[in-house]
Amino acid sequence: MASPSAPPRFGLPKDHPGFHDPEYRERRARIAEVGAAYRRGDPIPDVAYSTQEDEVWRVVSAELAVKHREYACAEYLSGADRLVLPKERVPQLREVDERVYSLTAFHVNPVPGLVPTRTFYGSLAERTFLSTQYIRHHSAPFYTPEPDIVHEIIGHANMLASPVFAELYALAGQASLRATTDVSLDVFSRVFWFTLEFGVVEENGAVKAYGAGLLSSYGEIEAFRDAEIRGWDLPAIATQEYDITHYQPVLFAATSFERMLSDLHAFFSSYDDRACEHLLSQR
Repeated sequence: MASPSAPPRFGLPKDHPGFHDPEYRERRARIAEVGAAYRRGDPIPDVAYSTQEDEVWRVVSAELAVKHREYACAEYLSGADRLVLPKERVPQLREVDERVYSLTAFHVNPVPGLVPTRTFYGSLAERTFLSTQYIRHHSAPFYTPEPDIVHEIIGHANMLASPVFAELYALAGQASLRATTDVSLDVFSRVFWFTLEFGVVEENGAVKAYGAGLLSSYGEIEAFRDAEIRGWDLPAIATQEYDITHYQPVLFAATSFERMLSDLHAFFSSYDDRACEHLLSQR
């Protein structure tokens, strides 16, 4: 049950690391209200992050940077080098938005929390990524049960700073608009999940990560080395089950970054309900 000062719509589940911390819940509610009040085109308001929140960012970003040097693909690292995120404090979404837009004409706009699936994907078609602004609880800096600003910025914004990845995000958003049935959207979501969220690729003789879900999670990066790495197969990806509450036991690796890029470009550019039916018929 949410505290009296925290609106119920921003409440946390009982298994959330911050559920028993009334101060954290209050902070989450207040930060979420900033995102809820935002209207596209308005100046993005800054959040007055606390010293503790800045420390969580500092610790997590430092540890992830070490893992990225070993396990991230070259194009992700190139995007991160372009974006140049602050290391000692939580970045303001305003400054991330300004920087990403200057690089790839993509906006990063605030939302209070999880948004409907079609809303999230549809915004990508307009070259707008919807991002939360709150940060995970300090007791579990390397874990979050839902997307927070670490996931959104270290994962997705670094990718959006790359023209190559930004184009894929935009094409994916356009594809989602053509997925008019629930089945078609589900298949699309699976491909998005196992690529732009949890994609891996063979690069210089090793399996490297490019998905935002992998590269924004210390635990996922550790776990992906023990995952079952299957061959690149879009029909198989389109029907693969996944559980968002556990580390991913199955991943799909393209034989090269160029192969992944070419195949996803073609997939997102042509995807619609009929393409979905054809894809499923190949299984």
